[in-house]
Amino acid sequence: MTTKKSDPATALIHHAYRAPEGFEAPQPAVHKASTVIFPNVAALRARNWKSKAGYTYGLHGTPTTFTLEERIATLEGGLQTLLVPSGLASIALTDMALLKSGDEVLIPDNAYGPNKELARNELAGWGIAHRFYDAMDAAALAAAITPATRLVWLEAAGSVTMEFPDLRALVRCVRERAPGATVALDNTWGAGIAFDAFDLGEGLAVDLSAHALTKYPSGGGDVLMGAVTTRDEALHLKLKFAHMRMGWGVGANDVEAVLRSLPSLPLRYAAQDEASRLLAQWWAAQPGVAQVLHPALPGSPGHAHWVSHCRAAAGLFSVVFDAAIAPARVDAFVDALRLFKLGYSWAGPVSLAVPYQLAPMRERPAWQGALVRFSIGLESVDDLIADCEQALKASGLR
Repeated sequence: MTTKKSDPATALIHHAYRAPEGFEAPQPAVHKASTVIFPNVAALRARNWKSKAGYTYGLHGTPTTFTLEERIATLEGGLQTLLVPSGLASIALTDMALLKSGDEVLIPDNAYGPNKELARNELAGWGIAHRFYDAMDAAALAAAITPATRLVWLEAAGSVTMEFPDLRALVRCVRERAPGATVALDNTWGAGIAFDAFDLGEGLAVDLSAHALTKYPSGGGDVLMGAVTTRDEALHLKLKFAHMRMGWGVGANDVEAVLRSLPSLPLRYAAQDEASRLLAQWWAAQPGVAQVLHPALPGSPGHAHWVSHCRAAAGLFSVVFDAAIAPARVDAFVDALRLFKLGYSWAGPVSLAVPYQLAPMRERPAWQGALVRFSIGLESVDDLIADCEQALKASGLR
C-alpha cells in the first residue's frame, strides 16, 4: 500500500515540523507577522491586545517588539513604552492622543523645529492653540500657562542651540499652575543616559518621555524609529488607544537593528560625549568664534542646570561665529570639511556638520551670526580637529 504524496502547495504551507523550544542566543529572534494564529475561537475572543499577555495582530506587538519596548522602558526608567515609526511620530502621537479642539499646548521656543511646525499647522487646523515659551525662564512658562493648557513640552538640551533648562523648575511650575496638564519631554539628547526623566529629584518627574530611537539607540544612522515611555497606566492606555487607531507599526528588521545596538549604547554615548567636549574646547579657543554652545562647557547657557541635573552629555555642540563673518564664508567652511559630512540627524558613527541661521528658527533669537551644529561620531578626535583646521584655512577663516 502506498501513501499518496500531499500536494506541495499545501504541504509546504501546513508542514507539521516545529523546531524545538529552548534555543538561546545573544540576540532575540525576529518575529514578523501581520496575522497571528489562534489555537481556537475561545482564545481569539479572550486575547487582550492592550497587554503583553498574548498576541492578537502584528500592529499590536510581537515577541520582538515587546522585547524592545521593555528594554526602552528600562533604559528610560519608565514602566510602559510604545514604538512608532520615527522620533517625530512620538511627538505627533502624544499631541494627537492628549489634545482636542479648544486645548492648548506649550512648546519651548528652542524645541525641535518639526514639533513647532506641527503645532503651527495641523494642530492649529484642528482648533488646538499653541504658545512658544522661553525654556530658560520658568517665569516665562508660568506666564504662558492658561486654563486651556493641557500639554507642556520640555526639551533638554534645546535643539541646535543646546541651552540646558532647569527641568525641576519647569516641572514644578506646571504642577503648581496647571496640575491637570501632562508634562512631556523630548528626551532624545539625554537618551536615558544623561539624566533620569522620571526621577529629576525633589520628588519631580515628567509624565511622558518621547525618544527618537533613530539617534543613540540605533546608533548606525540607518533606522527610523521613535518611542513614547510613561509610568502611569491610564496615560499609557490613552496613548495606546490612539496608537492603535492610527495604525502605527514598526518593521521587525528595524527593531532587530535597534536591539542589536542597545547593549553598546552606554559605551557609544560616553565615547561621543568625551570627544564632543574635546572638540568644543578646541573650538572655544579659535579666533572668529563668538561662543561655543555645549551644556558641559562652562559659560554655555544652562551649564549650571546641566551640572545640577546630569551625569553625562551627548555628542553635540554648536559654534556661533562672529556676526562680522558672512554666512557665505561659514557655508564655505562646511563645504570644505572632509571627515565631517553634511547631513541631518546625529548619534551615528559618522561626524556631521550643518550650518543654521537662527533668526527664522526662533521667536527671540539670542545670537547674531551664523551657527554650525556639530555631531561627533566615532572617528579619532585628532583627525576631526585636523579636518576643522584644514577647512578653516580652505574657506579663508584662518
